[in-house]
Amino acid sequence: MLLTEPVLTADDATATALLNCLVREVCGPEQQVWADGGRLVLRLPWAGVVLRTGLARPPVGPTYRLTAPYEEQREDAWIPASWDRLADLVAGELELATGRPNPEFLAQVGDSHGALTAILAARGEPADEPYLADEPYIASEQSLVAGHRFHPSPKARQGEPDEWLRYAPETRSRFRPHWLAVPDELVAEEGDPSAFTTLQGYGPPPPPGHKTLPVHPWQLSLLSHRPVLRRALAEGAVRDLGPSGVEAVPTSSVRTVYLPEADVFCKFSLDVRITNCVRKNAWYELSGAMALNRLLPRPFLNATFLSEPAYRTLALADLHLYEGLGVILREGVKSLPGTPLLAGALADPYGTLLAKLPAMATPEGAHAWWNAYVAHVAPPVLHAFLDHGIVLEPHLQNVLICVDAEGMPVHAAFRDLEGTKLTAGRWDLAHLPARVAEALTYAPDQGWNRVVYCLLVNHLAETAAAVADLHPSLELWRTARDHFAAHDAHPQVRALLAGVPLPAKANLRTRWARSADRVASYVSAPNPLALPL
Repeated sequence: MLLTEPVLTADDATATALLNCLVREVCGPEQQVWADGGRLVLRLPWAGVVLRTGLARPPVGPTYRLTAPYEEQREDAWIPASWDRLADLVAGELELATGRPNPEFLAQVGDSHGALTAILAARGEPADEPYLADEPYIASEQSLVAGHRFHPSPKARQGEPDEWLRYAPETRSRFRPHWLAVPDELVAEEGDPSAFTTLQGYGPPPPPGHKTLPVHPWQLSLLSHRPVLRRALAEGAVRDLGPSGVEAVPTSSVRTVYLPEADVFCKFSLDVRITNCVRKNAWYELSGAMALNRLLPRPFLNATFLSEPAYRTLALADLHLYEGLGVILREGVKSLPGTPLLAGALADPYGTLLAKLPAMATPEGAHAWWNAYVAHVAPPVLHAFLDHGIVLEPHLQNVLICVDAEGMPVHAAFRDLEGTKLTAGRWDLAHLPARVAEALTYAPDQGWNRVVYCLLVNHLAETAAAVADLHPSLELWRTARDHFAAHDAHPQVRALLAGVPLPAKANLRTRWARSADRVASYVSAPNPLALPL
């Protein structure tokens, strides 16, 4: 079972994330990483600084399990390297390597550390184990306390903690959405109108000639200063109906919330920076979600795409309000087979969800679990891209794994049409506005990199690492290889099976360059699917 019992602190989680980024994006590509007994040593090639960290176990695939202590070499001695010292070293190395400073970087790492400190204090003592809780799906959504292991500021969140802690999934929060009544002539919407009609039954009733618009309370507070909205509320053109009678549960993405009673998700447009990006529903993303919802085939190779049937917003003379109050509805999870669990919760090295699945109790059960897991996740993603030109984004926060009573995977559900794209040249999008079509497409190489990164590097490699934490002797990647070999008629898959390096999204370098996620750069990572020559 677990070789070490992970204990989460803000200091260690921040240090580990920074070192993971260094290994993947800086030291690894320059061949400046090597194992030394139970430690990993890395040299910053431009600064010449040598660091080392503990290793929980030998690596499985392209990912390490780094542990304290974190140390820096000074002459012949090793001294402790705090998280903020590591942040300084990373900033210095990247400035030397790129020739460009980034005055925001250290503040963002510090904000992430501060946010995690506040989250841990607010979360308090561990609740019942997620799988044994009354609501295992919700518990899994709210369990990602440390966040992305390969991001320099995984918990960076715009605003002060007292503004957002009450809405943070990591604190196991629940809140009541706010509702506005909007005159029919000021409503902008697309998609299936019955989706909002159903949701309307869970909020305050609108006056005649009006429709209701659910709003995130944090979002409303951030927009309350907009003159156009203030005037519309003061004059009664838009009416404030107050909070709803049903609770919303924030999911791992923060801005998407689940209403269990209605079994529907609301993807709100907070328009705040979370981790790397400003999260909002731009006008072309609102329309793009509806276009994709119409185009994507369902059902799809024994998997589920959670549909996004409608959006609604307020059409006043303020684009910021139009986008800021736009909400996309997403279908719920109660019709899925088995018990849905967030994939990220299963792979979380600080969590206990995977270890609580009965199927994971023995090596044989764990191997069968992994085989079923890959069988449900990988083929639909490969089939979508290779045969249909659909670029899914199956990272750990975008996939739900449905399990049976023993915890065995029986189904996979993919979500979030914002990340889903179409391969340019394979779809006729001439009927769409140019900006909408542009946002919906990737060039073929760009799409393949995104698919391989999300599926293999972000998702399966991290899940394999979590399985190996419990049963380190298992041979996992030969089993996974069989599910990829079924698609070896395609040259891209043959190249994967031949062992070409994997594209790993360079979150550290992207943050340093202050680039949009869509144009993120990639570095090469070892390919665990390769057989020994």
